[in-house]
Amino acid sequence: MTTENPTARRYRPPAPLGGRRRATGSPLGRNARAWAFLAPALIILALFVVWPMISALRLSFMDASGFGREEFIGLENYATVFTDPDVRDAVLNTLLYTVLFTPTAVIAALALALLLNSPRMPFRSFFRTALFVPFVVSFAVAAFAWSYLIDPQVGLLNYWLQGMGVRIGNVLEDPQLAMPAVALVAVWKLFGFYFVIFLAGLQDIPTSLYEAARMDGAGPWNRFRNVTLPMLSNTMLFVLVFAMIAALQAFDQIYVMTGGGPYGHTQTLVMEIYESGFRKLDLGFASALSYVLLIATLLLSLVQFLFFGRKEKDLTS
Repeated sequence: MTTENPTARRYRPPAPLGGRRRATGSPLGRNARAWAFLAPALIILALFVVWPMISALRLSFMDASGFGREEFIGLENYATVFTDPDVRDAVLNTLLYTVLFTPTAVIAALALALLLNSPRMPFRSFFRTALFVPFVVSFAVAAFAWSYLIDPQVGLLNYWLQGMGVRIGNVLEDPQLAMPAVALVAVWKLFGFYFVIFLAGLQDIPTSLYEAARMDGAGPWNRFRNVTLPMLSNTMLFVLVFAMIAALQAFDQIYVMTGGGPYGHTQTLVMEIYESGFRKLDLGFASALSYVLLIATLLLSLVQFLFFGRKEKDLTS
């Protein structure tokens, strides 16, 4: 029979890292400090995001030029948006730009991510950095650089193509080639960001899945179709949503390279908003068109989320 030593210390669990901390102050005081830290960011957000959105919504119901008095006209601006032939042409141009830009940027980013994710690829770090660098460059700077590259008189790209017997002329003045040209600049500028996102998604896929597929006799295409694509479904959704939103908001390189020409063939919705608001001084119509574009973007994103969410649920069930 054993008796417990009364002088023996009882076991105590180790204290958490940093020692035991006691909550100091009342919950009201802690909340006040938290709001004090958030206040600068919230003030900037309210001044430069929330207030302009509210002002634009108010202007969309007005006949306003930015000078003089404003007149309330109800939904007349929104009715004009859906009947104006210039808006209809801008919508068609935006859809064409989206079709040219989105699949090209996404497929190029995915293909290069698959290539540079291979451990057998030499100089992987260099190529990854080089492909991401264009994303850091300003869109206006990239547009100026590409305008000189494809210039028919002094452009290096035209010079090289002429050396191979190919003449493309002034593509920015060609109604058939101007839109593919500005879309190509956007692909060059933005696909590096999508490439990095795809690369991160590929590195999150467990290698055991590929090993199991190889043991089952699956070739490279079957591994890509049955392992890579299903595991990249969320990443693909993210990239597609971002790419399509970027396509709907196309402005910078179009403004610098073509200004909406030639003959309105690169006049997108955002260019139409700019023209209506700052050149025609029809701020009410421009605000209404801005909100229609915002709603269309939100609906498009919602449809993509629902479609890919249901597809992912079917794959996991």
